[in-house]
Amino acid sequence: MDAAERTASKPTYTLWQIVIYFLMLGTWGFGGPVALVDYMHRDLVDDRQWISQEDYKEGLALAQLAPGPLAAQLSIYLGFVHFRLLGATLTGIAFVMPSFLIVVALGWAYLRFGGLPWMQAVFYGVGAAVIGIIAISAKKLTKKTVGKDKLLWAIYLLLAVVTVATESEIAWLFIAAGVLVWFVRAPPQWLHKGGLNAAALMQLPIASSMLSTLDIPLLIQIGIFFAEAGAFVFGSGLAIVPFLYGGVVAQHHWLTDKQFVDAVAVAMITPGPVVITVGFIGYLVAGLPGALVAALATFLPCYLFTVIPAPYFKKYGKVPGVIAFVDGITAAAIGAIAGSVIVIAKRSIVDIPTALLALLTIALLWKIKKLQEPAIVAAAAVIGLIIYPLLKH
Repeated sequence: MDAAERTASKPTYTLWQIVIYFLMLGTWGFGGPVALVDYMHRDLVDDRQWISQEDYKEGLALAQLAPGPLAAQLSIYLGFVHFRLLGATLTGIAFVMPSFLIVVALGWAYLRFGGLPWMQAVFYGVGAAVIGIIAISAKKLTKKTVGKDKLLWAIYLLLAVVTVATESEIAWLFIAAGVLVWFVRAPPQWLHKGGLNAAALMQLPIASSMLSTLDIPLLIQIGIFFAEAGAFVFGSGLAIVPFLYGGVVAQHHWLTDKQFVDAVAVAMITPGPVVITVGFIGYLVAGLPGALVAALATFLPCYLFTVIPAPYFKKYGKVPGVIAFVDGITAAAIGAIAGSVIVIAKRSIVDIPTALLALLTIALLWKIKKLQEPAIVAAAAVIGLIIYPLLKH
């Protein structure tokens, strides 16, 4: 059975099975977008075979093309594959909800107890272990998606180098990579005959008493700012951090520098998408209403940017030109993901102990195939709590 027939046939799983899967991934999935997209491939494509390789690649390409958090968009698309709008909505909510609840609880503790000094110790250990986790995840994704294709490898390496050099993901390079592979593998007829025959690709869309206690103008301001963050920032989780800093600290003065750094640390030591730090920031600014508005405003654009083009990806996904276009974007995306490992490592590997912890994580995951990442994260947190205070004295 080919990919098209498998997608069109009755799924081998229920809606609630995939919703529960994403609820669990949102609860236990550490490592940020690089690791999360690999977990989805490992669990849903390789192990359970709920999703075809082609559907996964289409989802990853669409998530990389559209602005917003990569892992959240891919979860929404994979929910859409067999259960359309309802599946996309429920899987997206299930994936984001656990980490949102965790950061809101941490926000409450942060305000109540005057900061989280222990968080630096935890992040010291977890941050290093996460580098090992995402390095192994990037290796697996590279092997499965790039293969031995020389053109895809050239694109992959170029995007990895550019990501390391610029410490950002440049959206137009993903599109250029897709167009290049499209023109090489399945050149459109208008290149030879002068007629425009790229319609399939061009049809893709670009795109009460309680109320009296709320600070409505502030919530509106929060909503507008975080909607802009969700709608106009491309790349994986950490790509949104510079944008958030410019607005939250420099422009609106909602948080201090230290508070913002703590907010990013919260995102890194909690499971689920890194972008959920917006919930923590919103809570510090305006309590629970602020957290809800910030999270909703950030994730709503990425939801719309996924479900609106999704039917077109499904309809035209088997056209040779579109397949080539998706392969090019996927190679670029995986290259950028590999480059981001180095970018994040520069911030997390700060001394010999963290370097050793990252290498130990890589070795363990390489040798012990069934080792669960949450166990490594928990152990790294304990190591950080023990070692970090000793280094500071």
